[in-house]
Amino acid sequence: MTTYMSAQRPRPNQPDTPAQPPPRGTRDSRFARYRHWGPGLLLVSPSLLLIGLFVYGFIGWNVRVSFTSWRGLSPKYDFVWLSNYTELWQDERWLIDVRNISIFTVVFVLGAMGLGFVMAVLLEPGVRGENILRSVFLLPMAISFIATAIVWRWLLDNGTGDNTTGLNKLFANVGLGFLGSDWHKSTSGWAVAAMALPAGWALSGYVMTLFLAGMRGVPGNMREAARLDGASERQVFWYITRPTIRPVVLSVVLILVHVSLKTFDLIYAIDQRNLRIDTPSLYMWFTTFDGGFFNRGATIATLLLLGVVLVIGPYIWFSLRAERSS
Repeated sequence: MTTYMSAQRPRPNQPDTPAQPPPRGTRDSRFARYRHWGPGLLLVSPSLLLIGLFVYGFIGWNVRVSFTSWRGLSPKYDFVWLSNYTELWQDERWLIDVRNISIFTVVFVLGAMGLGFVMAVLLEPGVRGENILRSVFLLPMAISFIATAIVWRWLLDNGTGDNTTGLNKLFANVGLGFLGSDWHKSTSGWAVAAMALPAGWALSGYVMTLFLAGMRGVPGNMREAARLDGASERQVFWYITRPTIRPVVLSVVLILVHVSLKTFDLIYAIDQRNLRIDTPSLYMWFTTFDGGFFNRGATIATLLLLGVVLVIGPYIWFSLRAERSS
């Protein structure tokens, strides 16, 4: 009996010892590591292969062509070092295009950000019919740039007299005829700024959603505490909301600059042969497929890619550094 009772006596609780991983370098350890990351790698491997071939592979091929003297339909894979790049920076049309894209980018970024920010501020408190208004503001982004260009080509018509249409006719009918302009057909060096109107109209709704999400991400108790301390609505925005949406502002700027550098179809559909609104992307298209200068077209494409990298690269580096520090 004593032996039986001692056998049935419960043992004191002992902490469970965690299972020890297999020794490194053994077959079991390699299999355990594979089970950790192997299925995920197999799942994304087709996409990685396609991206590597059709994105980065073609980027490398384009860079290679930019160092050749390929002209015409017969490929020529010689090596001319940096002569294509030096000749391009001595080309007057390229210098005009660089100036045009700089003007277009500044006007487009400031215009889209300003309009999107105003719409976000108006919607942020919550208004009746907000869902409908958000849909209306986002609708231009759902329209292709080609369709947008067709509409705005009519709106930016510079006809006079009975031939006046678009914005000029609207301004004349409401007594604001002094605002009429030749728009993109102006002889001014700022004619390309008119292209920022349709581009900003198309992207302002998207900018509005980013700003609205950032503003509504501010904790409500912080705002209420500031109001209880006697802060005005302007002070609440400047000292509470503004610092919170600063990362959103940086993201918006980078996205819009990236879009501006690669804008092609909008300007092409509005007035493709107007050198006053010519940009590097248009120059790349015409010099490659109309002129057959594949080396120069690849050079322009490489410089545009470099411009995007210089814009996006520091942001990615800063974001990764912030994540690691946090």
